[in-house]
Amino acid sequence: MAFESVCQLDDITPGTGVCALVAGQQVALFRPSSEAEVFAISNMDPFAQSNVLSRGLIVEHQDELWVASPLKKQRFNLTSGICMEDERFNIKAFKARVVDGRVEVASKNK
Repeated sequence: MAFESVCQLDDITPGTGVCALVAGQQVALFRPSSEAEVFAISNMDPFAQSNVLSRGLIVEHQDELWVASPLKKQRFNLTSGICMEDERFNIKAFKARVVDGRVEVASKNK
């Protein structure tokens, strides 16, 4: 699996997300804590048809991490891309990792 280097880990403030272009598509990257752990999902909110998920709020539900869309507040799982409110609107999730302080994202979804 090919990974693309997108930014430094320190470019993502803990508890927030940023957007990156990976293989021609917008990907929302999230860093839930100060640890070297990142998650990557599609930046497209399928309900609003807008690239805004990187601006969403990271939330925890039943020991799993989700992002709540800043527009309509639907929640998407940071590991799988499943939509909590309506699974017909699941989004892509991508493998992400940190190598030597750089965030890398797989160019194909999981």
